[in-house]
Amino acid sequence: MPHPFRDVAIAGVFNTEQARTLEGRDSQSLAVDGALGALADAGLRIEDVDGVAGQFAADMVLGARMGPCSRKLSAHGIPTVLEAASMIAFGECEVVVIGAGGAAMYTERSATAPWTRPANELVVGFGLFTAAEFALMARRHMLQYGTTAEQLALAAATIRNNGHVNPEAVYYGRGPFTAADILESRMVADPFHLLECSMTSEGGCGLVLTTAERALDLASKPVWILGGAGDTYGPAYVIPPVWDLRGRDGDIPAGYVGRRAARTCFALAGLSPADVDVAEFYDPFSFEIIRQIEAYGFCGEGEGGPFVEAGHIGPGGQLPVTTDGGTMSYSHAGLNAQMLQRVIRGVQQVRGTCTTSQVPGAEVAMCTNGGSGALFTDVLLLGGERP
Repeated sequence: MPHPFRDVAIAGVFNTEQARTLEGRDSQSLAVDGALGALADAGLRIEDVDGVAGQFAADMVLGARMGPCSRKLSAHGIPTVLEAASMIAFGECEVVVIGAGGAAMYTERSATAPWTRPANELVVGFGLFTAAEFALMARRHMLQYGTTAEQLALAAATIRNNGHVNPEAVYYGRGPFTAADILESRMVADPFHLLECSMTSEGGCGLVLTTAERALDLASKPVWILGGAGDTYGPAYVIPPVWDLRGRDGDIPAGYVGRRAARTCFALAGLSPADVDVAEFYDPFSFEIIRQIEAYGFCGEGEGGPFVEAGHIGPGGQLPVTTDGGTMSYSHAGLNAQMLQRVIRGVQQVRGTCTTSQVPGAEVAMCTNGGSGALFTDVLLLGGERP
């Protein structure tokens, strides 16, 4: 049976400028810039596009007078990429562009970012803002497996140092950081210190997917989707997250959400964790790196902290992680954009075009979104060889 995405390739990627604030910009204009930049990277024109996906898909169709045109509306990252790939795999489209952006959303700087504030009656009464929800999962792991605050801080320092050397990162030049530096920052939600949490910023990005036949003749090296899947245990931020929450498959607790998705990806790709060269993990909080390493099978349960401590996730390590600086240091713009940027960095790694922290000879990249505190995780495997 042929691979479902054998005839689909990612042909273009682009990040706009990223900054703490971008004066005079809004989310939609940044999404358009991201889409146009991705088309230019692929060597395609807007006239070539017959499909649009993402949060502003319908608006972009109207603004560019692209109708009639297929569109898929999605506010998340990896699911948007998979929907775009499906539009091509099913013969609906030949060129699908994704644009995303976030700006002018965080204006009340005296309070936490608006998307972190509780809104549901089952969490608002307990002050369970996002950091506190993820902290519950981290503390449970620490109690059960002996994971230390120093191991969490080392994960954060590694990612922040990746951003420190990246001229495109919002926090470029802000380091270097040690684990001690992370632990000296103020406490936000025990066990998370300020420098163990994602930042806030503004920016946009874009991707272009097309048919394999067309991609092989375009300007940039095509990158292939080897596998993609998602896991969820329920709506995000509606109930307090519980590590041992289980569903139909009682073998996987919510604390390891993403394990089934990762296994699905590896099975579809005919690969294993040992085949992954670089992991562009979503990094909302330091513990999520340790948790994901365990959930996806890179080490055993409870071994993620020592894995980080041994230096395996840093440059030159066994599994370099979040190499552009992630949401802690590169950018955390809006919802769709900062999730898509994990995919964009994975594409750049497989292409061999990263300006910093390029993993030599990277052929397989794992990209992720979500996390245990939000009760969902999406996983994507990218490769340099057509499946």
